[in-house]
Amino acid sequence: MASIFTKIVNGEIPCYKIAEDENYFAFLDINPNSKGHTLCIPKKEVDKLTDLDEETYMGLMAFSRKVALAIESAIDCQRVGLTVIGLEVPHAHVHLIPLNGMQDATFQKKVNLDKNDFVATAEAIRAKL
Repeated sequence: MASIFTKIVNGEIPCYKIAEDENYFAFLDINPNSKGHTLCIPKKEVDKLTDLDEETYMGLMAFSRKVALAIESAIDCQRVGLTVIGLEVPHAHVHLIPLNGMQDATFQKKVNLDKNDFVATAEAIRAKL
């Protein structure tokens, strides 16, 4: 059965898309730690980051860096943190989280955004790509 992320890539589930190329996809996390929290995934469904072949792994890191630079330019933050946890969804993914303090990286603190906030945030980040 396809993961929720594969369903997002296939357009079966809506998302606030940030970027996409032939192999990778980035979209806003709908339960964000901070405004601009983005997930980057390979389109190829592989459970763990370490199970990716080296080319896909390196490509995901390069794609994530490009998206992180756009986030950092679009969102007021001290830096963009990168984390890989991988327990929530069995599809390799990278969290890019705008940080202004360690509390933004804890996954205990979440921000509430409405649809307009998500749309405006996605547009702002896409404009910096």
